[in-house]
Amino acid sequence: MAWVYLSFAGILEIIWAYAMKQSHGFSRLGPTAIMVIAMIGSFWLLAVAMRTLPLGTAYTIWTGIGAVGAFLVGITVLGEAVTPMRIAAAVLIVAGLVLMKLSAS
Repeated sequence: MAWVYLSFAGILEIIWAYAMKQSHGFSRLGPTAIMVIAMIGSFWLLAVAMRTLPLGTAYTIWTGIGAVGAFLVGITVLGEAVTPMRIAAAVLIVAGLVLMKLSAS
């Protein structure tokens, strides 16, 4: 169940990162509220997952889901640049997440 919590925590991290971008420096109330709620939920689910998962594994996977997810949202929703270097960086992050998951007992 900890992996499910961690996955949802990562998804909420993507949501709060996108909402932060949409808040325009916290000047828009709606996206700012979404960001705060998603952030609290993300941290709470991460903490619940850490009851059973090792710190290094949980934190690395949480940040990795957020980083790659935010990268994909940036490309698909915000029209950010797709370059070979950025794609290679995302692939390396995903490879690290897979290795971290495989190393967890």
